[in-house]
Amino acid sequence: MSGWLVIAGLGPGDAALITPEVSAALADATDVLGYTPYVARVAARAGLNLHASDNREELDRARHGLSLAASGRKAVIVSSGDPGVFAMAAAVFEVLEEQPGWLALDIRVLPGITAMLAAAAKAGAPLGHDFCAINLSDNLKPWAVIEKRLRLAAQADFAMAFYNPRSQSRPDGFGKALDILREVCEPERLVIFARAVSTPQEHISVVKLAEATPEMADMRTIVLVGNSQTKQAGRFVYTPRSAP
Repeated sequence: MSGWLVIAGLGPGDAALITPEVSAALADATDVLGYTPYVARVAARAGLNLHASDNREELDRARHGLSLAASGRKAVIVSSGDPGVFAMAAAVFEVLEEQPGWLALDIRVLPGITAMLAAAAKAGAPLGHDFCAINLSDNLKPWAVIEKRLRLAAQADFAMAFYNPRSQSRPDGFGKALDILREVCEPERLVIFARAVSTPQEHISVVKLAEATPEMADMRTIVLVGNSQTKQAGRFVYTPRSAP
């Protein structure tokens, strides 16, 4: 088979943060597939077919990309951030289990800079010790699972990164998440709201848990919650590398 499939991360938004490896794959591709806003970040050129689709069509997108590769095309499925973090790489492998004949294809996953890490770098080093990432969307898992993981992570004193905290279709989940944090964590716990990191619309704010409100987040926001040792040094937020 002469075709191939690359699952690539475009980073958090700034084109300068796309890795050279991903740029090379895009330059060689015949087809680029992805959620519409992500495909829009790829420059059109002669010989390149752009296939934009809705954000709830991950498995169909994976099947399309694999079928293109099987037909000899050079396909890139793009995600924002890193394709292995709440993104398309897992969807491709899920489809591969359904279609084992595609296992012989040339398939590569190319990493990208996640919004979580880009936001942490802008703030300082809030993820400097043990941390976890939780997707607050209940589109693909029940809210009860989210609540259990959130509560246990807070009890274990992890720093936390929240993806997809709040949207128009899910206006209440992040408020419930804040309520859970307030049951477990002290009111002075530091919370970072990082919106549209690395884009012209970037906005970073740091508040105490007692001051955090659901309206501070939307779908373009990554929320970072420090652990009990997280502190501020001037305008920077950091979590010490040692535990008490």
